[in-house]
Amino acid sequence: MTLKDIAAIAGKPGLYKILKPTRNGMIVEAMVGKPNKFVVGTNHRVSVLKEISIYTTGEEESVPLFDVFSTIKEKHGDQLEIDSKSSESLFGFMEEILPDYDKERVYNSDIKKLISWFNLLCKEAPEVFEKQEEEKVENEVEVTKEEIKEEPEKKKVAKKETASKDSPKEKKTKKATGKKAE
Repeated sequence: MTLKDIAAIAGKPGLYKILKPTRNGMIVEAMVGKPNKFVVGTNHRVSVLKEISIYTTGEEESVPLFDVFSTIKEKHGDQLEIDSKSSESLFGFMEEILPDYDKERVYNSDIKKLISWFNLLCKEAPEVFEKQEEEKVENEVEVTKEEIKEEPEKKKVAKKETASKDSPKEKKTKKATGKKAE
């Protein structure tokens, strides 16, 4: 299971495994408690964890949730014991994990969800962290290969653009514009 197989549903507590897409939504199952399967329609706000990120003030406007989870796991291990009633401890925790998070757009409730999701994933689906790390390494290798291939292509594209600037089509367009002005 990976983060793309897990979702949060607005208005419902906890996380849900995505079992199968349907025409009108998807079939999900609660990760905690009884194995309760149900269909989530398109009118529900479903957020796949892989698509969620935390706002930052740095060059990157946001950091993917998995990167934040990885940092938490490195610094705190598999279980977080944070006082969720104290906003000072929540913001202090966030400052420790992600120093450049956007203090205006990240709220107490967001940090509480982050902590509860991390604890739930460590308890119910620890394989998420292992598989995601493997995929991240594979993606970095693929990106490096793509960058090497793209460099010669960029030079070719630049040559085509300079040749197209003197094309006869543009001259015809200029004459047609002049006739309309008269």
